[in-house]
Amino acid sequence: MDNRQAIGSWLSGPRAAAEDMGVEFGYPGQRLGLPQQGPGSAARFGRRIGAVALDWIGCQLIAYGLITGGNLAAAGNWTLGLFVALTLLTVGTVGSTPGKRALGIRVISESGGRLGFVRVCVRTLLLALVVPALIWDRDGRGLHDRLARAVQVRI
Repeated sequence: MDNRQAIGSWLSGPRAAAEDMGVEFGYPGQRLGLPQQGPGSAARFGRRIGAVALDWIGCQLIAYGLITGGNLAAAGNWTLGLFVALTLLTVGTVGSTPGKRALGIRVISESGGRLGFVRVCVRTLLLALVVPALIWDRDGRGLHDRLARAVQVRI
């Protein structure tokens, strides 16, 4: 084997090496029966992180301006509490947070319906831990979505 080929596969990562061997990964959401593009397709990482950022900034502004009276040091824990409450209430009732709605994302169950209260709680608590949201599968779902059997789709 040519050394350049071995180095190239190492630098490209395991997915590229598997694709070179003929493994077919498909598009994100294909295993879940979602369309490849358009409404109902799996939401991409950039859109999901943007939605979380919008929600976090909104909660930070509320905590800083209304709850702590301008004390930035005390706003951190309040921000997390507001974020958890916002996510529980909005995903549990309408299926998306204000940030997700602004960027055209909705959270649904793998079967296509609304998430139940227990699954919304599990998803939200894991999201608040941050690390499960940073580990995702080939369909683009974070560990928090996988464990709650949820998927974020485009509206």
